[in-house]
Amino acid sequence: MRLLLTLSILGFLGCADETVTAYGAADKTWRLTELSGQPFSANATLTFPARGKIAGSAPCNRYTADMTVPYPWFETGPIAATRRACPDLDAESLYFDTLRAMTLSEVLGDTLILSTPGGAHMVFTTTGG
Repeated sequence: MRLLLTLSILGFLGCADETVTAYGAADKTWRLTELSGQPFSANATLTFPARGKIAGSAPCNRYTADMTVPYPWFETGPIAATRRACPDLDAESLYFDTLRAMTLSEVLGDTLILSTPGGAHMVFTTTGG
């Protein structure tokens, strides 16, 4: 009986969301404001719509990807995006390339910072949902 109880508790704890979603990033739309120290003028957003998922709008297209590493790490799976052309395709390529490179995350109130040990970073801000 004790073994069954222990396994049940461990199973329940294993279901907890340990991604950035559980640390303040959920239920918000994050807008990219800075990319490696430079203002990002194109429109790009990031959301955490479900456990282990990211989604958003890049400068031209909508996208989604898996994200399952525990906080504070950040790693996207392959990014699936629509294929619309627009004048901001260069900004979109930069956004996706940089997002794929991010390995760390930090939520500070209304600011989400994604970064790499090498110093590249993305700063997102939110005003809520």
